[in-house]
Amino acid sequence: MATTAAPTASKAFGATSTTDEVLKGVNLAGKRVLVTGVSAGLGVETARALAAHGAEVVGAARDLAKAKAATVEVRAGAANGGGLELVELDLASLASVRACADALLADASPFDLVIANAGVMACPFGKTADGFETQFGANHLGHFVLVNRIAALMKPGSRLVNLSSAGHRYSDVDLDDPNFDRTPFDPWIAYGRSKTANVLFAVEFDRRHKTSGVAATAVHPGGIQTELSRHLTREAMQALVDRINAANRAAGEPDMSFKTIPQGAATSVWAGAVATADEVGGRYCEDCHVAEIVPDPASRRGVKPYALDPERAKALWAKSEEMAGERF
Repeated sequence: MATTAAPTASKAFGATSTTDEVLKGVNLAGKRVLVTGVSAGLGVETARALAAHGAEVVGAARDLAKAKAATVEVRAGAANGGGLELVELDLASLASVRACADALLADASPFDLVIANAGVMACPFGKTADGFETQFGANHLGHFVLVNRIAALMKPGSRLVNLSSAGHRYSDVDLDDPNFDRTPFDPWIAYGRSKTANVLFAVEFDRRHKTSGVAATAVHPGGIQTELSRHLTREAMQALVDRINAANRAAGEPDMSFKTIPQGAATSVWAGAVATADEVGGRYCEDCHVAEIVPDPASRRGVKPYALDPERAKALWAKSEEMAGERF
């Protein structure tokens, strides 16, 4: 959804760029955007930045009361015809996902950009309303069904941005045992599987819709202290940072530094509204640029080859259809 008023995609943005810096000079008036997870953190900031530049934002959230309170500044800061409306969406329930999609289809207003932002991280073992492991079910399958059901609303030139994570390096998807029925459960392995799935979904969605002028990409926002880490104690968070820094040093990379929320949301809006479709389509982006493929499992930088494997992406799509009981 790069706009004619946008800066060229080659302009240098990086890890410390903010949403306002990335969108400087960009006019999104008349553009309609769906953002999931607008009750906290990155979702709220993404919606704020887009509405401030004229976009009509549809914000999806499980708890509408919480989302309404969290987005007061989004509505107050909307400009150039921008605004925000809220819709109910519980990604851990396919009944809720389908109801949300049905309501959007009934409204029949097309989208220029869909940002699949919502997610959970490193939560204890649990299952969604449909019996799927929580992280795979909410982070991937919920978005898989929602986006595919509303794909008809994505007009030529529109774009899908899936929020993945450097956590995808913890694990490839496991198509034989996605719900840990036979595999010992590990919250980080489960998170890694779901974040790899976010990338693979973008790869296959991009391939399927490229001829109709619709592109898809996946992004890593960076390390940000948001509600996403609510399942981690202070000690567990520090242990995670220590492990990451030890791995970074072993790979000759700098220690991890946390981003601010506006810095964390910058890659989402860059990939969705500034970069060209040819640049980001079917790719994985970080720090406001397309990431390089880094096979080294010790490296936190870049994207692992399995996350961009087109055959793996096709296989995940088929497995996701089977699990959801719906073909797209």
